[in-house]
Amino acid sequence: MKQVALTAALLLALGTAAQAQAPGSGGPTPTDPQPTDVPLDGGASLLLASGVAYGLKRLRARRRA
Repeated sequence: MKQVALTAALLLALGTAAQAQAPGSGGPTPTDPQPTDVPLDGGASLLLASGVAYGLKRLRARRRA
């Protein structure tokens, strides 16, 4: 219980110290007013397929036990 309270206090302290940057705080200005689309290619589908396969493996193992 003491460790949970310490972890919660640490996360709370770190969360209040983090601040986002203000808009327009630097960096290059984009030349194209439209944002560039990011395609979802084979990497995302492989990650999704591996998650489904792992879930099925866990369900089968749970049924056997």
